[in-house]
Amino acid sequence: MEKQPVWYELIHKDAQTGARLGILHTPHGDFETPIFMPVGTKATVKTLSPEEIEAVSDGLILGNTYHLWLAPGDELVKKAGGIRGFMKWNHALLTDSGGFQVFSLSKIRKITEEGVTFRHHKSGAKLFLSPEKSIQIQNNLGADIMMSFDECPPFHASYDYMKNSIERTLRWAKRGKDAHQRPDEQALFGIVQGGPFKDLRKHCLEELEKIDFPGYSIGGLAVGESKKEMYDMLEYMKTILPENKPHYLMGVGSPDDLVVGSMNGVDMFDCVDATRIARHGTALTHHGRLRIKNQDYYKDFRPIDEQCDCYTCKNFSRAYIHHLIKEEEIFGARLLTIQNLKFLKMLMHDIRDAIRHDRLKDFQVQFFKDYGYAPLEDIMNGKVDKPTMRLTEQIKITGEDK
Repeated sequence: MEKQPVWYELIHKDAQTGARLGILHTPHGDFETPIFMPVGTKATVKTLSPEEIEAVSDGLILGNTYHLWLAPGDELVKKAGGIRGFMKWNHALLTDSGGFQVFSLSKIRKITEEGVTFRHHKSGAKLFLSPEKSIQIQNNLGADIMMSFDECPPFHASYDYMKNSIERTLRWAKRGKDAHQRPDEQALFGIVQGGPFKDLRKHCLEELEKIDFPGYSIGGLAVGESKKEMYDMLEYMKTILPENKPHYLMGVGSPDDLVVGSMNGVDMFDCVDATRIARHGTALTHHGRLRIKNQDYYKDFRPIDEQCDCYTCKNFSRAYIHHLIKEEEIFGARLLTIQNLKFLKMLMHDIRDAIRHDRLKDFQVQFFKDYGYAPLEDIMNGKVDKPTMRLTEQIKITGEDK
């Protein structure tokens, strides 16, 4: 078997849930999993310097193929030494394929066997993206881990539509692997689609395994389905994904999903939610989401989260950050971004520790209680569609944020 630039090492399985503690080996670092990866959409995690990103992450972040293709252009990024050289990031990187943005940002698009023709989300200019083009861009961007180009169908699309979509996505996956120019340096993951249909998910995975990818991503979740539907599918995927390869749940990163996803064998997560809600004045804390714009915090001189030791919580009060956010000062967004990403870093550390000591189910029950979520059993029994959270706000996330 040929040596892969990225590979997974299983260390321990949680006795309560079967969750995986492992190590993801990459050319630019080895990472304990499960891991959350902050999103650096345009070669930057919004508002943060590389040194700040390093402090609030485990060293593996994302770049976005679609946005960097449009500006400044993947050829320019290549000349700068890839994303890593361009943004002066000395650690590991993953790039998505651009597919999510094509299907979430462009209302007018035409899907053919060759690829997708669509309109620029701002200028309206006509664009075309194919599996080969997506891989070429990602080769130029130089990430350690790349994604296959796939269609992102709605979760509740009809069975026949989903089946046809999967068959085309599988043909695209093979074309993308054939077009990959740097397989010794960059790992290309396959993406399992299929919406709510377990037989289609299984078929998609089996065909991807024939192509043979070093890792497998779960696509098409957190796109409008209920929590129960998502968690049901994760429970199923846990039973069929190969044990010796990394499992990546794409675009999912709310605290409840990180815990439940880890319980179901997911090793890698990413999401823009933490950084986006920070820019809108919402903090993630050990006791739920805190809406710092609320007048309650006008003269509250406590830190955002008394259980956090990040730069924000060690130095600044809720009152000060309330003032910055109300006045739309950029420093306020920076402070909350630091806080939110550090919270998720601590959460993933706690999840890994719980797996290591065979107590992840106990951790989940206590975490949901402390955070203000509905009990997981009530969600799975259909008693609640969405978990309830204290001091929360709903912000729509689209591909423009990814």
